[in-house]
Amino acid sequence: MVGVALPNRYWKVSTVDGNVITTSTIYENLWMSCATDSTGVSNCREFPSLLALSGYIQASRALMIAAIVMGTFGILATLVGMRCSKVGGDNYVLKGRIAGVGGVFFLLQGLCTMISVSWYAFNITQEFFDPFYPGTKYEIGEGLYIGWCSATLAICGGSCLVCACRLEKPNNVPYIYQPSKGTVYSGAVPSQRGAPSSPYDRNAYV
Repeated sequence: MVGVALPNRYWKVSTVDGNVITTSTIYENLWMSCATDSTGVSNCREFPSLLALSGYIQASRALMIAAIVMGTFGILATLVGMRCSKVGGDNYVLKGRIAGVGGVFFLLQGLCTMISVSWYAFNITQEFFDPFYPGTKYEIGEGLYIGWCSATLAICGGSCLVCACRLEKPNNVPYIYQPSKGTVYSGAVPSQRGAPSSPYDRNAYV
């Protein structure tokens, strides 16, 4: 979903609030600005300079790219850490820890996506409600909603993986002998006082 949200062109869409006649619709994302006229013809223009962009757009780009990298590592670690996979052998403790590392990557991916999308949406709403803003006012586009859904799912999935991973070694459960009904056995038979202890008592045969 992060891969769908990042190239989506509708991160913000020009508002029609207060406009009786709308001749064109402007929509932008992190990479380009597009305009569609009343006849349905659309033209897109990539941002010519990286340094000329606003700081929040540059930060959102970096965070979204980092989210994709973290999500890729999280998927690989989770696939290795699953019990149904043959990678890593039958050491379920190690596989559980690898799955926990994958959960941490998913948490980082969700945080990066959430910060990027929320920061971008904050600037949109700040300009929209500013009565002295001279430029074009925009509304929140569908790309931001996809990003919010992706961040929520990544945080929930990462939390489940981190909580489910096994950090301790499994306890060795001894074999418990269950005697027949009516028979009671004790773990050790104490020797009687004064009687010499034989090296071949009953405990030696168990």
